[in-house]
Amino acid sequence: MTTLFVYGTLKRGGSNHHFLAGQVYIGPARTQPGFILYSLGDYPGMVRAPGDTLGVTGELWTVDDACLAELDRLEGLDEGLYERVDVLLAPPSPASSAQTYLYLHPHHGLAPIGDTWPVG
Repeated sequence: MTTLFVYGTLKRGGSNHHFLAGQVYIGPARTQPGFILYSLGDYPGMVRAPGDTLGVTGELWTVDDACLAELDRLEGLDEGLYERVDVLLAPPSPASSAQTYLYLHPHHGLAPIGDTWPVG
């Protein structure tokens, strides 16, 4: 079982939320400062941003190994689109850290959207 921080289309109400069917929702969470979201069109990419003071909002989930493998395929880990990494979470998040997906491609010229990807 893995604790996973999701911040985009996997959140409740998001277009890819169905990939979390049967997994356990823990609650809302926020990363420690140092991350920001960029719009990649229909979904966001979270990248490291050393000057950020807010962090990124999202949700924590407990996912099983089969779900995690499917999410790794969805997020394009084999293609180098994202990487799965550990991130620290800000209080009062229900956990101190979780795994999440960071966007790996250059983001210069993309629109920064701040700390929250809207769903629903």
